[in-house]
Amino acid sequence: MLNTSSSKNHDQDQSQLSGPTPNSHPIKMGKSEDNDKKNSGKKLKDVEISVPIVYGNVSFWLGKKASEYQSHKWTIYVRGASNEDLGVIVKRVVFQLHTSFNNPTRIVDAPPFELSEAGWGEFEIAITLYFHSDVCDKPVNLYHQLRLYPDDESSSYSTKKPVVVEFYDEVVFPDPSEAFLARLQNHPVVNMPRLPAGLTLPPPIPIEDASKRRRGDTKDNPLSQWFLNFSEADELLQLAAARQQVQAHISKLKRQISLIDGQHKQLKSSPDQ
Repeated sequence: MLNTSSSKNHDQDQSQLSGPTPNSHPIKMGKSEDNDKKNSGKKLKDVEISVPIVYGNVSFWLGKKASEYQSHKWTIYVRGASNEDLGVIVKRVVFQLHTSFNNPTRIVDAPPFELSEAGWGEFEIAITLYFHSDVCDKPVNLYHQLRLYPDDESSSYSTKKPVVVEFYDEVVFPDPSEAFLARLQNHPVVNMPRLPAGLTLPPPIPIEDASKRRRGDTKDNPLSQWFLNFSEADELLQLAAARQQVQAHISKLKRQISLIDGQHKQLKSSPDQ
């Protein structure tokens, strides 16, 4: 989880996947005195807003069209965990590519926050999230290792089944302003917190412009069929399965230790020949 005061494995039979990995700590954004002054409004103490995000890449092998220096077409992105519109929180995303690319610093100013390229090599991409002024004035830095090739070296390449690598995390904004919270209420990208007793937010401002009703989500993204699904239920099932595996391994080790102890006792109790 990403905390602004300072991924889960899901199989898909349609694609060759390197499963997502959950991060162990949220990204918690730090409190900013300067931002408090810029954005007048009462701060809600002991309240946190959580925004689930997913970042990763989808990579397609080009098959017969592949060349020595362009074997794959890939897209790297940051999206809402359920494909919600991150534009309500995020103002821009900067992707820092390998220096071998032309203009390696790529800026995306509107959702969907994604970038497509072609190449042959895997490398680390720095991803910087910049937020709207009433959200937070401190950016968040993420790092993603671009993956083009499946984990299983014996897997046959396919132009129709991509390699998908995604990571789930959460950005946490402590002590949000009332204006920020009011603007985001009822928006699916936000996990709304429990509000202090007696606090009543103003009603959400209706959006008159029909074009703005399209939330800039990624549900209609051509790559959405390859996106992984993340949910609390999936995570709990995976944790339960992992716990069972650990317990089974511990039981096996205990049986082995007990057997060895028994053999030692028999050796000690046997009369000398």
